[in-house]
Amino acid sequence: MRALMIAILLAFMLASCGKTEKPPQTAEKGAAAMGMTIATTAFSDSAPIPKKFSCLGKNVSPPLAIGGVPADAKSLTLICDDPDAPMGTWTHWVLWNIPPSTPSLPEGMPKEATLPGGMKQGINSGMDIGYDGPCPPPGKPHRYFFKLFALDSVISLSDKADKKALEDAMKGHVLAQAQTMGTFTR
Repeated sequence: MRALMIAILLAFMLASCGKTEKPPQTAEKGAAAMGMTIATTAFSDSAPIPKKFSCLGKNVSPPLAIGGVPADAKSLTLICDDPDAPMGTWTHWVLWNIPPSTPSLPEGMPKEATLPGGMKQGINSGMDIGYDGPCPPPGKPHRYFFKLFALDSVISLSDKADKKALEDAMKGHVLAQAQTMGTFTR
């Protein structure tokens, strides 16, 4: 009986492994992202992010696979951030108006405000447009969350929009969400 209880406890702990506090926007219109997924072939969930995708490498965005988007989604948004940054959460990437039929985002997304298909990228915490990879100070590993949101609308924001502006525009429009997380240290 004790072995069974330990096995159940371990299964529960493994199922919640890699999950942290909920992203700021929760699924507001129905169930959370039971079927929506975001993943990458560059690293496993909760595993180290390869140097190539950091400031110590090519600083290119990793390839991301998207699945299980709700049928009534009008657009997707992506936020990548590091809650372990010394001065508070550091935003590495904001991308919105991703067509809901998009199966994946390729490695090395261009660092331009407007992308094909109506996608838009905003300003990261480094005040640049597009993806800015991990670049923590030496020390303990930092966590980098790639958070995907399905929305019931298309977002209208300027090219200078940041994470806060995007989150404000998303309020009341989130249908589902998913995330994957990688770590990086130097």
